[in-house]
Amino acid sequence: MKNYQLILASQSPRRQQLLKQLGYEFEVRLKETDETVPTYIPTHQVSMFLAEKKANTFKNDLKNNELLITADTIVIIEEEILNKPQSEAEAFEMLAKLSGKVHEVVTGFSLTSTQKQFTDSDTTLVYFKQLSQEEINFYIKNYQPFDKAGSYGAQDWIGMVGIERIEGSYFNVMGLPVHKLYQALQNF
Repeated sequence: MKNYQLILASQSPRRQQLLKQLGYEFEVRLKETDETVPTYIPTHQVSMFLAEKKANTFKNDLKNNELLITADTIVIIEEEILNKPQSEAEAFEMLAKLSGKVHEVVTGFSLTSTQKQFTDSDTTLVYFKQLSQEEINFYIKNYQPFDKAGSYGAQDWIGMVGIERIEGSYFNVMGLPVHKLYQALQNF
């Protein structure tokens, strides 16, 4: 990755922060991507499929010295994918569904240059305590989790009071499996 200019195709402030904390300089570029997923894609491969789909919208625009990073995070509970909520009611429903249960957070990422593409993912198990209606309503009202898969951010208040434990990478839950991304960048 030595001679590449890094491009991050994400408006997520969390992904931008994590990539900066890894010590990389990068440019942010955004493009609208249709995030429709064919039904034949297995649940645990959806985030990798979407990371590649996002990357492919940039393929014709990349220069030889550019390396594009795309990512997608999904929350899975009982084989159901919880995307970003579209309303307070939907956010409440998602958090109520996660309450008192274990769910998976899967983040897929793709590294794309004009020559090649590498895609991988990471999965983290997140254990939520039983949340009260008051806690869920407080969180939605004060933290507006509408830009987050599954309606929550582990780094937010709900993560502090609601997550009993995690198995796997905390940073993966924030939206970027930095340990895997770092290794992939070193090997690219």
